[in-house]
Amino acid sequence: MPSFRLLFFITTAITLLIHTNSYAAKLPLGINTNEVLQIDSSVPFVNLFKQSLPFDEANARLTHGNIQYDRDGWPKNLNGGQAGTNLLHWLPEGTLPAGNYTVLYDGQGKIDYTDDATVVSRSPGRDIIFINPGADKFFKVTLIIKQSNARDYIRNIRVLLPGGICANNPFKRVENANQCPGNYQAFETHHERILFNPDYLRFMKDFDTIRFMNMSGITRNPLQAWGQMPRMQEATWAGREGRRGAPLQVMVALANKLNRNAWFNIPEQASDDLVRRYAHYVKQHLKPNLKVYVEYTNEAWNPQFTAARYVRSMAAKQGLGNDHNGGHRYYVKRASEIMKTWRQVFGGSGRLIRVLGAWSANPKLTEMFMQMPGVPENFDAVAIAPYFFTHAKVESQINSVPSVFKLLKDDKNPYSLNNVRRMIQRQQAIVKKHGLTLLAYEGGQHLYTPKNRSTKQAPTRYYIGANRAWPMEQMYTEFLNSWNQVTGGSLFVIFSSPRTYQAYGSWGIKEHINQPASQAPKYRAIKKFL
Repeated sequence: MPSFRLLFFITTAITLLIHTNSYAAKLPLGINTNEVLQIDSSVPFVNLFKQSLPFDEANARLTHGNIQYDRDGWPKNLNGGQAGTNLLHWLPEGTLPAGNYTVLYDGQGKIDYTDDATVVSRSPGRDIIFINPGADKFFKVTLIIKQSNARDYIRNIRVLLPGGICANNPFKRVENANQCPGNYQAFETHHERILFNPDYLRFMKDFDTIRFMNMSGITRNPLQAWGQMPRMQEATWAGREGRRGAPLQVMVALANKLNRNAWFNIPEQASDDLVRRYAHYVKQHLKPNLKVYVEYTNEAWNPQFTAARYVRSMAAKQGLGNDHNGGHRYYVKRASEIMKTWRQVFGGSGRLIRVLGAWSANPKLTEMFMQMPGVPENFDAVAIAPYFFTHAKVESQINSVPSVFKLLKDDKNPYSLNNVRRMIQRQQAIVKKHGLTLLAYEGGQHLYTPKNRSTKQAPTRYYIGANRAWPMEQMYTEFLNSWNQVTGGSLFVIFSSPRTYQAYGSWGIKEHINQPASQAPKYRAIKKFL
């Protein structure tokens, strides 16, 4: 006889097929970018060093001594110490090609390479290293500067993918010129122009809109002035919260290369000057055929983020109230000011979509927003983040992967598929009544528990298993069909680009950029709508 687990999966599949009819209408789907980090398995850049750990954030095994750094983060004087970094850290096999990577640098000195990298050849300013995942089937690569001439120190390190592209196809990496005679552009000689990993571009191009919130690094970021914005010249765009972030030039270049709409989030403490300069840059450099979504900060209602504390403190200073509602009032007030500026810059072109961020599970807050000064006249859309998951009060019932799927279909779970659909319906009714459009700035599964720090603990191991199991494909199909039916086909921005599954969540719709669709049930469902 088949086991209970097998019967459960068969029954679940039949039920989901009946509910969804395996039907997926075309739906505008966006994708959220990831934070720039050495652990980002979406690997956006041809120059891998841009996602490496900053030298001064590395642990004492890698970086030690009284090191002096220049403005861009390069160690200009080792003073007898050493400066090391994790170039790549725990990226699954297949994320990148195994092979010879070119390391270019300015200055005089020597770089050592450890873990999954070995030196093939050295010459002044140029090393060739062979990178191959270790026996654990993960990439881990470490760079250490132990020798550097303080009068001409090592700087401008670039670690470049093997091969290049054919000039007429930036979406496919090739190994050498034999694959496109007369049309070959090697990464080594064209990396300043070829910013993006072709595998990343090929994945991202299928989506309607790219939301840059994570890539921009605004989370818990005190950035205020235009001069504090991330710069192209910085050694790396990675690092801790409040420091990391790709330059605006990079985000605009990515949207242009993909020919896809762009969604930008303005930092919580941004000055008026920064807001206006940001808008002008986007207006001048983003392709004129592309839409621009602009949103003030991210989840200003969420106390997990500094944005919530900031808007509340500003509300108290401006006499708007010293409580959560005061924070909401300041958020809407500041968001309205920002949207007026962007509207002035863009005029009445129709390509600007001004977004007000709301809380999916709190329609009362959305209704409160609608009554505040500046709403709805300064906005075009309200965006929420509908997620389905298992609420903490039912988590004790999880003892297997099938039990996760059972709870996702059980309406006693407040965040079952049906209950989340009802949330969307309530939000849609409010927003439509006020003449605005409902969008999703994030959404999907949210299987995560804050009590675990290991992927081997329950229920985390079952959550990860559910994200890898084929019933998840049908759940995403049903979920996105629900959104489509309720909203009439409004933009839904998926969370998120490929990233590994960890104790803090299985957020990626793939586990790495090159994971086959056969191993990625969420991605298979999403592709039906694209």
